[in-house]
Amino acid sequence: MIVLLALSLGREAITLRLVAAGALVVLLLWPEALAGPSFQLSFAAVTAIVALHESPRIRGWFERREEGWGRHLLRNLGSLLLTGVAVELALMPIALFHFHQAGIYGALANIVAIPLTTFVIMPLEALALLLDIAGLGAPVWWLTARALAFLLWLAHAAASAPGAVAALPAMPGGAYALMVAGGLWIALWRTRVRLVGLAPLALGAVWALLTPPPDLLVTGDGRHLAIRTPDGGMALLRDRAGDYTRSMLGENSGADDEAIELLAERPEARCSKDLCLIDAVAGARRWRVAATRSGYLVPWRAMMAVCGGSDIVVSERRLPPGCAPRWLKLDRETLARTGGVAVTFAGERVVTVLKGGHHPWIDPPMVQPPFERVKEK
Repeated sequence: MIVLLALSLGREAITLRLVAAGALVVLLLWPEALAGPSFQLSFAAVTAIVALHESPRIRGWFERREEGWGRHLLRNLGSLLLTGVAVELALMPIALFHFHQAGIYGALANIVAIPLTTFVIMPLEALALLLDIAGLGAPVWWLTARALAFLLWLAHAAASAPGAVAALPAMPGGAYALMVAGGLWIALWRTRVRLVGLAPLALGAVWALLTPPPDLLVTGDGRHLAIRTPDGGMALLRDRAGDYTRSMLGENSGADDEAIELLAERPEARCSKDLCLIDAVAGARRWRVAATRSGYLVPWRAMMAVCGGSDIVVSERRLPPGCAPRWLKLDRETLARTGGVAVTFAGERVVTVLKGGHHPWIDPPMVQPPFERVKEK
């Protein structure tokens, strides 16, 4: 309605002011949406498109003019490609931060996908629905199915091509904030001062690329563990980790599915049915990690010896107080406070999901305070 009203008044309807108004309405109703990938991806894409086509130079390149159909087609395809590239660049930091991977060939695939959807699939669907009134829509639905099958084939081809996915296992929040600030600065300014935004954008990108990936990932329940192998892949503790667990650990470590192995099959690991020991080298230091891998208790004396000879011990169970590894103990009691844990051996860096603090949803107030025993005089 706002767009139609602006058009009826002769105003420029699709502007960054309209995008800002939409964002303001969303944030007034759901302020928590600002931290979510859905809000960030949607508004980043629209902002990139509007800011690009508000540029006088871009408008001059792609505005309508008297020319042959061939040049007109090339001009439209160029506009579509440039818009797709701008959207991909705007969405890449957000996708890498939230999902640890981003597509590369989306802009090229959209040159075919967008016209196919706009001029073939949608009209065929409308025609098929109209013909369904008389029961004659089956042939058109068949054509629609063929067009959709081609669209899906194109999507799979673009996603499975070599180098189609950029993966980044770890991005500091500060690097992400710098890239977002730089992108917004470039989008909002119209003069040459917008070039200043390239500085924080480049600084954030370099910071993100130089951040080392984690060497050890532990899920919040302590059941699953992934450790980096000497060849750069990841090895899983349990043989029967589900697809979701494998995918989650692979994305957060930056390893694809082909680079994920079983820890028990690695030559540097020593595993029984109940326990695994693995030595990892980082820099000039050798780290020993021990992890339980079944629900059965390891004999106490043997477990104490393993704890004392390991730098990190991981278990889904509560380990006894006598279990004292040289650096880090991640058992059920500890993981209940920290959530999932990512460890980078170089620099001894530990990142936890739960940051601590007193929040109502973590430490809710009790209606009735606990009773205390009163000492009799």
